[in-house]
Amino acid sequence: MHKSRFTEEQIIGFIRQADAGVNVADLCRKEGFSTATFYKWRAKFGDMEASDAKRLRELEAENARLKKLLAEAALDNEALKVAFGVKPLSPPAKRQAVGKTLQDTSISERRACALVGLSRDGWRHPPQRAQADHDMSERIKQLAHERRRFGYRRIGDLLRADGTAVNDKRVYRLYRLTDLAVRKRRGTKRLKLERVPLHRCVAITEVWSIDFVSDSLASGRRIKCLTITDDFSHECVDIAVDHGIGGEYVTRVLDQAARFRGYPRAVRTDQGPEFTSHAFLAWATARGVRHILNQPGKPTQNAYIESFNGKFRDECLNEHWFETLAQARHEIARWRVDFNEVRPHTHCGRIPPARFASLHRQQADDAARVTQKTQE
Repeated sequence: MHKSRFTEEQIIGFIRQADAGVNVADLCRKEGFSTATFYKWRAKFGDMEASDAKRLRELEAENARLKKLLAEAALDNEALKVAFGVKPLSPPAKRQAVGKTLQDTSISERRACALVGLSRDGWRHPPQRAQADHDMSERIKQLAHERRRFGYRRIGDLLRADGTAVNDKRVYRLYRLTDLAVRKRRGTKRLKLERVPLHRCVAITEVWSIDFVSDSLASGRRIKCLTITDDFSHECVDIAVDHGIGGEYVTRVLDQAARFRGYPRAVRTDQGPEFTSHAFLAWATARGVRHILNQPGKPTQNAYIESFNGKFRDECLNEHWFETLAQARHEIARWRVDFNEVRPHTHCGRIPPARFASLHRQQADDAARVTQKTQE
């Protein structure tokens, strides 16, 4: 807007002269303004005194200042909405918010940094990750891609098994930075039934759990996997793979496993026909092995083998496409060795089951020697 060269006090003085009887045309010619301008001034300042004009000028200045503040606040709100809608707290999130704000709005760098609470030096010079963290992140990423269902704790166990001195907090920080979080599985709604508590084993080969897992070859032909686990050490005793497995086949697999481990005191199975056949019952009676049968429709009574079968499906069967029976046996055997000797198990103190079983056998042997010496 064009600003007049006369102040409000001068304009009010001209109006008072005209009111006192001075000719308007002579007044306009003498002071150097037009008649139209004079009457416009009279419409605006006709009833005002000099103090009122000063107050009006102050109000207009205040109104202009408030309008400017309102415009700046609106711009700030728009910038904050662009930057994730809220003020981020962590420095990396603040740097990301500043970059997004500068890209999507016309706000200055100084104001964008002030809005998110980050210094301009912190924006212009982001910290550089240490080479050790970069190398460990690459190793964590490699392990996470090799073992998709492993979280940061098991990956940390594998790192420590390789000789890397690292705690879980550092593994978790690098794990989150590389965005490797495993999607949580939604639980299945089940009926609320009475649960029978599992017998807590105190020694190896006390109880073996047995079950079947089905899969198919690329040709569509079905295969069956007989899984056998030790309830105490959670070690996979054996996995037999074939197109068909009956009661006699199961007994042959158990006899073969018992050559190196000894016969268990008891075996836990479901109500499948392979485990209720005459061949299997006769084998259990002849070997002096107690047969524990689950109640029909209650797989939770055999929770150890059900948990193992879930890992077996996720980490082996779902990750491979078998074309032949020989290939399936080879890949499943390789996975079994990895499960027993490499994969850390939570219930074994986050060490592999084979190592846990070896430590337990060593402790049992030491205790037996001490008892024998005491008796002698």
